[in-house]
Amino acid sequence: MAKRQTIKNHIQETNLYRSRSLVVSLIIIFMLFILLARVGYLQVLMYQDYRTLSNQNRIKIVPLPPNRGLIYDRNNVILAENRSVFSLEIIPERVKNIDLVLEDIQQVLTKITDDHIDDFKQRLKSSRRFEQVTLFSGLDDIDKALIAVNLHKYPGVSIEARIQRYYPFGETMVHMLGYVGRINDRELATIDSDNYRATRHIGKVGLEKFYEDQLHGKIGYQEIETDVRGRVLRVLKRKDPVPGKDLYLNIDSRLQLEASRLMSNKRGVIVATDPNNGHVLALVSAPGYDPNPFVSGISTTAYNKLLASPDRPLFNRALRGQYAPASTVKPMLGLLGLEKGIVSASTRIWDIGYFQLKEGERRYRDWRPEGHGWVTMKTAIRDSCDTYFYEMALNLGIDNISKGMETFGFGDYTGIDMGEEVPALMPNRGWKQATENMPWFPGETVIIGIGQGYWTATPLQIVNATAAIANDGYIYPLSIAYAMGNDGVKEALSIDTLKHPVFNFKPENMQLIQDGMRSVNQFRGSAFGAFKGANFTSAGKSGTAQLATIAQDEEYDEEKVAERLRDNALFVAYAPFEKPQITVAVIAENLGGGSRHAAPLARQILEYYLELNDKDE
Repeated sequence: MAKRQTIKNHIQETNLYRSRSLVVSLIIIFMLFILLARVGYLQVLMYQDYRTLSNQNRIKIVPLPPNRGLIYDRNNVILAENRSVFSLEIIPERVKNIDLVLEDIQQVLTKITDDHIDDFKQRLKSSRRFEQVTLFSGLDDIDKALIAVNLHKYPGVSIEARIQRYYPFGETMVHMLGYVGRINDRELATIDSDNYRATRHIGKVGLEKFYEDQLHGKIGYQEIETDVRGRVLRVLKRKDPVPGKDLYLNIDSRLQLEASRLMSNKRGVIVATDPNNGHVLALVSAPGYDPNPFVSGISTTAYNKLLASPDRPLFNRALRGQYAPASTVKPMLGLLGLEKGIVSASTRIWDIGYFQLKEGERRYRDWRPEGHGWVTMKTAIRDSCDTYFYEMALNLGIDNISKGMETFGFGDYTGIDMGEEVPALMPNRGWKQATENMPWFPGETVIIGIGQGYWTATPLQIVNATAAIANDGYIYPLSIAYAMGNDGVKEALSIDTLKHPVFNFKPENMQLIQDGMRSVNQFRGSAFGAFKGANFTSAGKSGTAQLATIAQDEEYDEEKVAERLRDNALFVAYAPFEKPQITVAVIAENLGGGSRHAAPLARQILEYYLELNDKDE
């Protein structure tokens, strides 16, 4: 039986096709409507927003760094300048395999060490991937040529010209000027980040840090148009940066160089000031270090070597060194004793070479074992008689001593415009009770009388107290800078220059102390050997600070004491005696007697400066 064929329903098929076509057409129309609506939304409603985004892709705002202010000495000799240097820089996001690129570059430029690579990778961690990171700074012409011919192999690597701080005097000025270095995360959190958008460096220590706000200047910018590849087509708008202000110092670079020369191969400090106003003429802390590697980024190996050095070159002894002032403070103590009526010009004591609180107790020995015989205030200063000041200090008492020496600036800041200064320690009963929970003992007052015991002072305090004797009893805040400005136009700094008297002393008492200090450098004085034949008049005072404890029945033998525990040599002086122009304090660590080792250095500083003044006039 044959299969019956189904007859097609053309009408039904036609209706099905039409309905399907209608649905598809509606879907297409709906999609076109959505597309048109989206186009209308983007082109009309969002036109302004996308135009701005488009311009941002085409127009860029480039920050312009300000030139950092220069630093000059009192004679307009430049101490800190800005130099153009070439550096090798990398944008991390444009480098596919940064380790491979670094390895290739190191083969091309062999002066790039593993330390440079390690430091670069360390900086990468705190940088954004689209920012340039310096691999090596200070490329010379040969370095640039070697890199330039290979740059096509290193996308993201470029040679950039930068303005970089440079210190022409190197370590000679470092503890005064300080240096600039790369901004770290801690600093970034405290500064005005907008004003540092184009700046990579900031003052780290010294004057560079203290006057950072003035030296840095204000950022500028330029609006540039670029093509799709980022190439600059034209500059649309520019606002010039405001350069930092130049800084002018009281420092005489010639005297600074001489002081640095005298302290070469020594540890210690030389500070020179003008006693008539507190201006710092020279400030040397030895040893120093070259600040220039810190600007471009010192290697970890080099920095660790500085940190590990037993000579502590990074330590600013002038501001932070806390030394026993030793006999350099006998003139100040003597003036206090005269004013309090404990002693007078005619007071005499018999020095047998030691002092005792009670018969049979500890002997506080004089530096001269056989003693000085009959001693007055003037001869006690001239010969640096310890016994005289042991007895006077005991009669004064620690309360009078601490209050009196505080008026000379001990235990306080000198006001120097550098920051980082420490006040050291002028001890008293309250301090000892608070720190050691013990009372003050008479024997501690005895050794305070020769500037030993708990008493510590910075070189700045010592030189400023000496200046107060030189200028008839006034303390000035110390200042290194005196003006700022641009293009040679100077504006005086508003630094606190208010002087104050140490205390209400009698002129004849001050004269007696000054005469005693003058006799130190004259015939029979403790520093006569150092000042013999000088063509100028001066006054001075030696000091020898004992660091090692010596038993009662032993004599100090330098050869038996470890080098780092040998006595510190100190000397303070001013000149000319009749009308002082300069005060100097010298501290030479572990060299021995002050008259023998520090006094000759002081004489050379005084002599050099006075000769300079004669030539300048």
